[in-house]
Amino acid sequence: MGVLTVSLLLSMLFISTGRAKYEPNWLSIDSRPLPEWYDQAKFGIFIHWGVFSVPSFGSEWFWWYWQKEKRELYVDFMQRNYPPNFQYQDFASQFTAEFFNAKEWTDIFVSSGAKYIVLTTKHHEGFTLWGSKNSWNWNAVDIGPKRDLVDEVASALRANSDLRLGLYHSLFEWFNPLFELDAANVFTTQYFPNSKTLPELYELIVKYKPEVLWSDGDGDAPDKYWNSTGFLAWLYNDSPVRDTVVTNDRWGSGSICTHGGYYTCADRYQPGHLLKHKWENCMTIDTKSWGYRRNAPLKDYLTIEQLVSTLVETVSCGGNLLMNIGPTHDGRIAPIFEERLRQVGQWLTINGESIYNTTAWRAQNDTVTPNVWYTFRPQEKSIFAILLEWPNNGSVILNEPVATQGKTQVVLLGHGAVQWEPVKPGGLRVLLPQLSFSQMPCQWAWTLRLAGAT
Repeated sequence: MGVLTVSLLLSMLFISTGRAKYEPNWLSIDSRPLPEWYDQAKFGIFIHWGVFSVPSFGSEWFWWYWQKEKRELYVDFMQRNYPPNFQYQDFASQFTAEFFNAKEWTDIFVSSGAKYIVLTTKHHEGFTLWGSKNSWNWNAVDIGPKRDLVDEVASALRANSDLRLGLYHSLFEWFNPLFELDAANVFTTQYFPNSKTLPELYELIVKYKPEVLWSDGDGDAPDKYWNSTGFLAWLYNDSPVRDTVVTNDRWGSGSICTHGGYYTCADRYQPGHLLKHKWENCMTIDTKSWGYRRNAPLKDYLTIEQLVSTLVETVSCGGNLLMNIGPTHDGRIAPIFEERLRQVGQWLTINGESIYNTTAWRAQNDTVTPNVWYTFRPQEKSIFAILLEWPNNGSVILNEPVATQGKTQVVLLGHGAVQWEPVKPGGLRVLLPQLSFSQMPCQWAWTLRLAGAT
C-alpha cells in the first residue's frame, strides 16, 4: 500500500470519527502529529533515581560494570567496602528515601522554569519505583522506601504546579532470566516482553497518565520483539492520554532517530544545526553519570554558563532540552543540582520569551559574530538574538537580520529599548548600554528582541 493511500485512509477515518485511527505499523504511527505543547515547552528535567543511587559510585550502570564487565574500579570498590557475599540486591533495603518530599522537589522544579519532568520508573536494573505486581519484591513498595514513589511525584506535580508528568521506562533488564532466555533464542520467543515489559507499560499509562513516555534500553532486540507498534497504536488510539502524550524514538534496535514522536538520536545529542524532525537533547549536569555520585568532583558538573549555552543552542536548532539530575538514595536533591536548576530559572525569568513558544528562525546562529544564537516568535514576528558573551566594546553586530530604520525596534530583555545603526553590506550594530554588574538584567547570557526586522 502506498504512502498516499495510507494518508487518504487516515484522513477518511479522521473525518468519519473525528479522530485518526493509528495502525500498528511505523508508517501509520509516525504519521501522528506531535502534540503542540511539547514543542512549546522547550525545557524539561530528567530524574535518574533507583537502587543505583545507594552505592552512588561511578555510574547508574553500577551493577553491569561490577558484575558483567567486572571493571576494576567497581570490583575494587566493592572489595574495599562490602563483605564478600554482598549482592547488588542487598542495596535495595538501603534505598530508603527517608528525606524524600515530592512537594519540595516540585518547588525546585517550578523554580527552574522547566515545563515537564521525566522520572525513571525503572532503569535497566529492573527495580520499579512503584509497586509493580510484575516486579515482586524488587520494587519500592515491597522493599526499601515501602512507598509508591511514582505516585508521590505525580500527585505533587498535579497538586502544586502546571508541570507535565513524564515517565522513563527501560524495555529490557540486564539480568532478568526471561530476557536472557529470549536473547539466547535470538528473540524468536517473547517471554519477557509479554510477561514483564508490556504489562508494566500499560500499567504506567493507565495508573499515572503521563504526558511523556520516555522509552529506553532495547537490549539490541528489534521493535517486533517488543511489539512496540502494537503498544503505540493503543497509546495513540485508546489510552487515557491519547491526545496529549508524546513519545521518543527508543522502541527497538534501529528505531532511534528513525521512528517515534520526537528523536533523541543519542545521549547528549547536539547537532548544531536545524533538523527536519522534532528532537530532544537529553543531557546531564554531572558529565560523568546520570545517577548521583557521592565522590563527584566539582569539575565534573557543568557550570550555569554551560547549561544556559546548551539550552540556547538546543532551542535555536529546534530541539527541547531535557536536563538530568540524580537524587540521593535518601531522597534529597543535592545542593549543587538545586543551585543549577534555580539559576536556569533565574535566567528564564528574564529571557523566557526567547525560549518558550518559539520556533527555529531561518538562521540558527550568526555566521560572522560568534556566540550569537537566534530564535523566533512567528505570532509576534519577533526575532531574538541571544548573546552568550557580553561584548567588551559596547556593541554587537548582528549580520543575519534585515533591519529598517524607522521601523525596527531593538529591546534588551530585562532592561529596555536600545539604539542600533545599519552596517554595510548588511545587518545592524546594536549599541549596548553601559551597565555595572548590579545593573545587568541577568548574569550569564543576554537577549535582544528585534521587532520590525526580517
